[in-house]
Amino acid sequence: MTGSRLRLSAGHVFVSGYVVLLVAFGIVPTAYALNLAFTDARGVFTGFDNFVRTAQDFRFLAAVEHVATYLVLWLVTLTVLVLLLALLVHRLTAGWSRAALRFVYYVPGALAGASSVLLWLFMLDPSVSPVDDLVRALWGETFVQVIAPGHLPWIFTLIAFWTGAGGWIVVMYGALNTIPHQVMEAARVDGAGPVKIALRVQLPMLRKWIVYMLILSLAAGTQLFVEPQLVSQASFGVVGNDYSINQLAYLYAFNQNDFNGSAAIAVDLLIVALCCAGLFVARGGLFDTD
Repeated sequence: MTGSRLRLSAGHVFVSGYVVLLVAFGIVPTAYALNLAFTDARGVFTGFDNFVRTAQDFRFLAAVEHVATYLVLWLVTLTVLVLLLALLVHRLTAGWSRAALRFVYYVPGALAGASSVLLWLFMLDPSVSPVDDLVRALWGETFVQVIAPGHLPWIFTLIAFWTGAGGWIVVMYGALNTIPHQVMEAARVDGAGPVKIALRVQLPMLRKWIVYMLILSLAAGTQLFVEPQLVSQASFGVVGNDYSINQLAYLYAFNQNDFNGSAAIAVDLLIVALCCAGLFVARGGLFDTD
């Protein structure tokens, strides 16, 4: 009994740091944003007026469409390629090859988001890019043509995949190693090849990890800000500074001095992210016990 209490106390100590940070930088700011979203500048309760007003802004639906398009491309690309690359790494037999590949995949994620975007601005400029022929073939002859609004969802997906996918490949590789060896052997004895093993054994057993990846990637994707902001500055206004929902909230707060409208947009993002995460959890069985 004493040992159980000690383990429980130790668990509380380790969790306490996270709880403090969650309250300070998660719950308190969210409560403050909710208060701003339902009041006006004088602190008077206004109901859903801020939500209606911001939704009627001519920039709002365009920003929603931009982010939604990016999210679909990003999540589909992430899921397919991460799983494919993780399965390929797991198939390698040489230990040094696995370690080298995991390191190569992880390195881009060590760069900060702003640094990655600046690097990709260089890569996407046909006049200086080391892969200028490919850039010209895909998107155009000049930098302005390359960063045309119709190309941006694909460009942001490319940047996000380059910076974020490597870590998830390492995570999925680790999850693949948790699959019991007896299960894999039984599938081979039954005559299953690599493709059938991946589809019938490995991917179903990775379901919870895939859901976890989708939830965190969705949460990060809805916060699209640095990439379009830097592209907007680099293009000298060719790309608007209201491309994403987060950018629009930033404009409301710091250009229009409308913190209530900005908070309403932030709450919109929170609701959408929570609903999508709840859907992933329900359909993916993230908290189901085996």
